[in-house]
Amino acid sequence: MKQKTKYDVKDLSLATEGRLKIEWAGQQMPVLKLIAERFAKEKPLSGLTLGACLHVTSETANLMLALKAGGATVALCASNPLSTQDAVASALVKEYDVPTFAIKGEDNKTYYRHLNEILDFQPHITMDDGADLVSMLHKDRKNQLKGIIGSSEETTTGVIRLRAMEEDNALKLPVIAVNESMTKHMFDNRYGTGQSSIDGIIRATNVLLAGKTFVVCGYGWCGKGVAMRAAGMGAQVIVTEVDPIRALEALMDGFRVMKISQAAKIADIMITATGDKHVISRDVIEDMKDGAIIANTGHFDVEIDVAHLEKIKKKKTTLRQNLEEYVLPGGKKVYLLAQGRLVNLSAAEGHPAEVMDMSFANQALAAQWLVERKGTLENKVYVLPEDLDRNVARLKLHAMGIQFDTLTDEQKKYLSSWTEGT
Repeated sequence: MKQKTKYDVKDLSLATEGRLKIEWAGQQMPVLKLIAERFAKEKPLSGLTLGACLHVTSETANLMLALKAGGATVALCASNPLSTQDAVASALVKEYDVPTFAIKGEDNKTYYRHLNEILDFQPHITMDDGADLVSMLHKDRKNQLKGIIGSSEETTTGVIRLRAMEEDNALKLPVIAVNESMTKHMFDNRYGTGQSSIDGIIRATNVLLAGKTFVVCGYGWCGKGVAMRAAGMGAQVIVTEVDPIRALEALMDGFRVMKISQAAKIADIMITATGDKHVISRDVIEDMKDGAIIANTGHFDVEIDVAHLEKIKKKKTTLRQNLEEYVLPGGKKVYLLAQGRLVNLSAAEGHPAEVMDMSFANQALAAQWLVERKGTLENKVYVLPEDLDRNVARLKLHAMGIQFDTLTDEQKKYLSSWTEGT
């Protein structure tokens, strides 16, 4: 008799809606589809259990199906309490027999219970978006580490945590930093985060961006994408940075650069994209002008000091979904989006499927790469080989009907020779 799929989702009656969303996203993910078709023939993950802590979206569902096609038993929980698409979670359980533990808006207790549910499956490989599964393995479930082949990490914030663990000699398993692949961070972070963060702000507020003073805190790949798209919508963009090279780059890209304390005084909208804590601190909140809108597009909800807002508020009102008005001492009002969590996934739908196609192609290839090197890898953070990265780009261009040039034999010889010159 078939074992019943374990799950914790909002409402299984949403499954049909979720299946349609999954199918639509799948049509926009040709690279992952090609990998899934190869996996179905080769079964590189046969006999393995894979536990994933990722944003539970229609795109992630297609990754789970690709891994299943490769022979893996998969289980999924959410990497953010507000990013779950409940219909998708229901469809994964009811339509595709994928144990799924995710409810949009779940509290912290439920969130960590779900993490434990995934590790209860005794996975051989874990996939993270923020390193929460790896952290739990190292803190609370160390006895399982010996059974783990390795893990892969989806986002910048998680890679930062993992590299810190490696530096401290605390990392006890090999990890692939999928985020470091060029076809992930250059495209996912810049084009995906850029578009979806603007989408989240507009859905939550319906404000006009044209003419607004729009402050982007951090000019990494995510910050670059948000700044580019905000400028394209007609906003006057200011960048704040702590890195002099990135600050200079932002200036050369045509944006104003200043200290965050200065920017806060004139900002209509501020968004954080740094991966660090209390970027919009209590001092920055004090400096803000009346009516300022604040949002975060970094992975964890620590970039805005929401606790300080809660402490000093005179009144708090939910004006729209994902839009809260805080009345502060003296009558000043500031508006917080999506509780300070990822605005692109909490107030919108996250990255377009075309972008996640490349990110999740890398995740699928990372799982296979780990399996092929089982027992040979050190406990450190790895990056996928460049040839795999380039192959993902090659497949994407092919799927889009785009042709590109290749070097001639003469050109290859010239580039590899030191004897030819002027």
